[in-house]
Amino acid sequence: MRLAFMGTPEFSVPCLKALLTAGHQIAAVYSQPPRASGRGMKETKSPVHLFAESRGCEVRTPARLNGADAQDAFRALDLDGAVVVAYGLILPVAILQAPRLGCFNVHASLLPRWRGAAPIQRAIMAGDAETGVTIMQMDAGLDTGPMLLSARCAIGPEDTSGLLHMRLSQLGADLMVQALDAIAAGSLRPRAQPESGVTYAAKISKDEARIDWRRTARQLDCHIRGLTPAPGAWFSAPQNGGDIRIKILRASPVAGAGPAGTVLDDQLTIACGAGALRILQVQREGKAPSDAASFLRGFALPAGLLLD
Repeated sequence: MRLAFMGTPEFSVPCLKALLTAGHQIAAVYSQPPRASGRGMKETKSPVHLFAESRGCEVRTPARLNGADAQDAFRALDLDGAVVVAYGLILPVAILQAPRLGCFNVHASLLPRWRGAAPIQRAIMAGDAETGVTIMQMDAGLDTGPMLLSARCAIGPEDTSGLLHMRLSQLGADLMVQALDAIAAGSLRPRAQPESGVTYAAKISKDEARIDWRRTARQLDCHIRGLTPAPGAWFSAPQNGGDIRIKILRASPVAGAGPAGTVLDDQLTIACGAGALRILQVQREGKAPSDAASFLRGFALPAGLLLD
């Protein structure tokens, strides 16, 4: 097919690579404009932008798609379809309707569960036992379009959003190639999403990343894994008359009891609303990640200390 590809982060790259490998013609790649990042605030191209350039694809980076010029340029590509994977811009109706067959999206959940911006993190944070990928024909709603294909993926007890991100990225790439083959063969028909079971995966806010020790150890384990590696679940601890922020990168629920937030022993076990959490890996502000034993050699959190 003659396609446009629309994506921005690393999650999107395997799908673009799979489409090229499968022999589809990529008429243009759309990605978010370069952003200032790093200490020098140097403008940096997105992972999709860099990969597309390395494969000789034309890359377009409009800041918005609402204008007539951007829509006319997209329409002039004369597309069979557009593949959208974590692009980051809402597609106006004029864009959705421009390709002959429509626009197809890789969504990292089993729709209609976890529509929205953060489906991978929310699935882990909610304690879901499984998630997956849905190939959807896009409409004007928020992840409400008819479904074409889906595939399931178990969420293991040690899975973080980073690990699950990688698995779902490749799963979505493979599934999109299958969907396009079936569409070309006329063997795939869209089916409406169920009206029941709808949940929304709101964007992760900075405030909710803070650990609330009143929650159960199981809930906090899911919370931590869902926010690892970014933005990172954190708590504050006293140091030199002030407080310092500490991210928890890995932890394990264990038996234990005490007022929520109390340090129970010299192994960095913290009492929760029910059970306790043994902290295995942390990261202080401005420092590299370290295991709990190494961290405690340079930072005192004595048994009996009550954390906020």
